[in-house]
Parts: sequence; structure tokens; C-alpha cells
Amino acid sequence: MNTVNPKKLLNSKWTATTPMHKEKHFLVITLEVDEDQTISKCVLQALMSKRDINIKWQDLKDPQKWVQGWK
Repeated sequence: MNTVNPKKLLNSKWTATTPMHKEKHFLVITLEVDEDQTISKCVLQALMSKRDINIKWQDLKDPQKWVQGWK
């Protein structure tokens, strides 16, 4: 399990273990926090195409889907 600190998630770098649309390097560009200080939305941006994808931030903890940093 990847350790993810929600407070340091913005602008962090991630590598998808299975490329999506031939893209595997992503950057966290947007986090929305609700009034309870929990993350309600996480947006990743692909480096090559600048395409945005919305994910649940908890998915980044799964090492079968994501690796922290650019590998």
C-alpha cells in the first residue's frame, strides 16, 4: 500500500501501472476539500496530453494502480 499524506498530495507526481490512453505519468493539479477537511475531489493531469482525469484520492494508495513519483 502506498502511503499518501492528503496534505502533501497537491502537485505530487504519479505513475500509472497500466497506461491510460498510452499515458502513464500524471500530476495532481486540483484538490477540493469540503467543510469537514476531507478531500472530495482529486484531479490528475497527464503530462503529455494535458488531459485531466478525476479519481478518488484513495485510489492512489493502491500499488496495483499507482506508483508514487515518475518511474
